[in-house]
Amino acid sequence: MEQRNYQEYGVWDLPVRCFHWINVLCIIGLIAAGTVILWAKSLGIGNDGKILMKSVHVYIGYVFAINLTVRLVWAFMGSRFARWGAILPFGKGYRAELKNYITAEKSGSPLYYQGHNPLGRLAVSVILLALLVMAVTGLILAGTDIYFPPFGAMIQQWVAAPGVNPADVMPYVTDNLDAAAYADMRAFRKPVLQTHYWTFFVILGLIIVHIAAVIRSEIKSGGSLISAMFTGRKILPKKPEDS
Repeated sequence: MEQRNYQEYGVWDLPVRCFHWINVLCIIGLIAAGTVILWAKSLGIGNDGKILMKSVHVYIGYVFAINLTVRLVWAFMGSRFARWGAILPFGKGYRAELKNYITAEKSGSPLYYQGHNPLGRLAVSVILLALLVMAVTGLILAGTDIYFPPFGAMIQQWVAAPGVNPADVMPYVTDNLDAAAYADMRAFRKPVLQTHYWTFFVILGLIIVHIAAVIRSEIKSGGSLISAMFTGRKILPKKPEDS
């Protein structure tokens, strides 16, 4: 039987842990508000209610986008396992590491990592990309739908009728709009909305896979993945491959 010598290893610094849990709370809030917006008609919600729910969705989205931006910047200046070099699935030897990791998992003798394992690096990169797409498209839609920053003023200028102060252009009010410009704006908005919509389902799927993978890893291999996101420290049964 393989001897297990449990030791504690520092891994996630405070900014990484804060990002993770702020992101969790934001996603829960965004899903809740977004679901109400999506089913507003069926729920009998009028225009005022839609504007309210979209405003709530956007304000949570601002926190989400700022939190994500801080994390992306922190990947250039954080501790070792917070940096891009420990996240992105590239670099010398990555393919071999991934192959060895998968082979070890299948054999029942898992390899342990202080930071993300090779498969985890791939998953985290996909998640961060999906979050970035969601943030960018969400900020654009905040401007096209309810004229919120950072693009709202630009959209108001685009769709305002001649002689109308762009600041007087209001959500769901058509009186001050240039019909042709508004139609052009809606055509621009359509692929952005579709990207935002489908990326939501991609993220939802990634969340389910992420939670399932963490639970499986905790049960099968240990490694204290969940507690590490609170304490910043992993407890591993043997020396990690990336120590």
